[in-house]
Amino acid sequence: MDRELMNMHVGKTIRVDRGGPESRIGKLLAVFEDFFVLLTEKDGVVYYKTNHVRSITESSKDAMKLGLKIPEKLDFKTAENFHKLLESIRFQWVKINRDGGPESLEGVLSDSNKHYASLIVNEEVVRFSLKHIRNI
Repeated sequence: MDRELMNMHVGKTIRVDRGGPESRIGKLLAVFEDFFVLLTEKDGVVYYKTNHVRSITESSKDAMKLGLKIPEKLDFKTAENFHKLLESIRFQWVKINRDGGPESLEGVLSDSNKHYASLIVNEEVVRFSLKHIRNI
């Protein structure tokens, strides 16, 4: 998804993807080099990698409503790119790939570099290829 196009929708309620397990409706909070920040009713703040997004939808009649009140000073992470975002949330509890499928895991983000991110899950260390992380 193009950064310039995404910037036109900051502050608006959008649907990410048309359907499926990764589709979410939320308020677009910010757009960065290769990811954007979406506030959702179900998951809270979600960081989406733009290269995994197939479509965004904005209602022409403002029909998509969020059932939550957005705090005036909502705190979310900002970073130049996705890799630096992961560095900034190191040692925090996260969920990678929110869809609930086999590549969706929750745990503590223990390490990241330009190629992979490590997640501590129970007694295992799971390394995700950065190119296969859709959102966090």
